[in-house]
Amino acid sequence: MSDTPSTSDTLTDFASEPAATRRVVVLISGSGSNLQALIDEQTHDRLGGEIVAVISNEPAAHGLARAREAGIDAVALPHREYDSREAYDGALIKVIERHEPDLIVLAGFMRILTPRFVQRFLGRVLNIHPSLLPAYQGLHTHARALADGVVEHGCSVHFVTEELDGGPVVIQAAVDVAEGETETSLKEKVHAREHLIYPIAVKWFLEGRLQFAPRGATLDGMPLPPQGVRLSHADAAEELDEE
Repeated sequence: MSDTPSTSDTLTDFASEPAATRRVVVLISGSGSNLQALIDEQTHDRLGGEIVAVISNEPAAHGLARAREAGIDAVALPHREYDSREAYDGALIKVIERHEPDLIVLAGFMRILTPRFVQRFLGRVLNIHPSLLPAYQGLHTHARALADGVVEHGCSVHFVTEELDGGPVVIQAAVDVAEGETETSLKEKVHAREHLIYPIAVKWFLEGRLQFAPRGATLDGMPLPPQGVRLSHADAAEELDEE
């Protein structure tokens, strides 16, 4: 009898390779509060992947400090050093591709992306916008909502396409606009909801549940409605333990 252990080809003896961790690159321009919400989920192993780099067009952005504190590669790529939007986005593409991301997350990245950038990563870029899209695309959403006297406002996570704030919506969270609401108070309420729903959308994507389709996103293989998954004011308030 041989002393050499026999090998087995049975299924019980087969050891599969562990699945590679899905990789995320986050683009920011400012304080990075949504970035921090994602970092917090990653710290508790609830994100479904790993943030491998944070890139900012503003070298002084506080979000870069948040990344460094979390041990994440923090990259400053100042847009003012480039002659055109196309030149900057070309450099940005190269920096991003070095990190081989599965997903790119815009977290307060205050630049309009060129068609070249969008098409290079189409279906792999998420953005969060402070309104219930398609309402109030663009800037100054809270002031515009208050000026219109709306009773409901909120935020949306959507896939990025060449149409500004016009890609398929994934998830929204609503907030009731109170009597006497100010732009500052409304912004704070909406921010809390952003921090709630952005990690959810990112996790869905990294787990393979969320997919991009030109006519609308799908979740678990089912087409999402135009507003995506909608959390009501009451649902979001309960999740946030708001009084």
